[in-house]
Amino acid sequence: MIAEHIPVLLTEAVEALISDRDGLYVDGTYGRGGHSFEILNRLSQRGSVLAIDKDPEAITDAKRRFDQDLRISLFHGSFACLPELLVDKGLEPVSGILLDLGISSPQLESATRGFSFQTDGPLDMRMDNTTGETATEWLQSASKDHIAFVIKEFGGERYAWRIANAIVRERLKAPIFSTNRLAEIIKKAHPSWIRGQHPATKSFQAIRIHINRELKDLDYFLERVVDTLKIGGRLVVISFHSLEDRRVKRFIRSQERGQILPRNLPIPDSDRLIRLVKVGSAIKPSSAEIARNKRARSAVMRVAERIA
Repeated sequence: MIAEHIPVLLTEAVEALISDRDGLYVDGTYGRGGHSFEILNRLSQRGSVLAIDKDPEAITDAKRRFDQDLRISLFHGSFACLPELLVDKGLEPVSGILLDLGISSPQLESATRGFSFQTDGPLDMRMDNTTGETATEWLQSASKDHIAFVIKEFGGERYAWRIANAIVRERLKAPIFSTNRLAEIIKKAHPSWIRGQHPATKSFQAIRIHINRELKDLDYFLERVVDTLKIGGRLVVISFHSLEDRRVKRFIRSQERGQILPRNLPIPDSDRLIRLVKVGSAIKPSSAEIARNKRARSAVMRVAERIA
């Protein structure tokens, strides 16, 4: 039985997000609807939610769960497409955007999706399993150097070259179709294990990030997000590893800095093109939340507000 997805930092995220009960809010990573449900609970009948997800199973869940609530609309795709989506739907800039990055429990625990080595299944790893290259297809065709780069860059795996060598060697015998086979290849190639962590953990994370263009989508989204927010609108991002969080932190910092000008000039913020500022400090789950949901332990939430 697949576990129910428990949204991380639910109360904190929604409280940081909502400033106008009549506003339009974007849940850019619907997952299984925990954040969308809570947002709708706090909005008036004039408020609304635009829920986005790459995963067609998530969209199916949303249609079932919110079939009687006309305040929510759905879009199958990436949050990176938000500016185009708002134009297509004839919508004004929004009152707030929430991103809960990473992977949901149903995705992780479904053997047919191929995200985990805990149970054997086809090596797919696509969040949108209706299009694009599977992990099996990529591992079969990618160069050894590219495989090593992905595992090192996106997984922080120090033995990336050894693992890439093993993958290329084994794929010559037969394509790597299953999660268990890939996990065993990595396990045998890995010379040093971290206690309590399977040696394939970092490599699986890295391949998933690459297959789904997770960091590219985030970068593209951040480049254009300010114009999608109203003045006073909030951006709330929950990250689960340092590659994501570092990007969000640097983005907010660069927006706060604005145009780089000589020091001590009496120039107002509007002339320095400061359009977004951080709200408070980074927020992490409480020990009580982590005890209830161990997947919350690596979460970091950052909040920013458009001011101009």
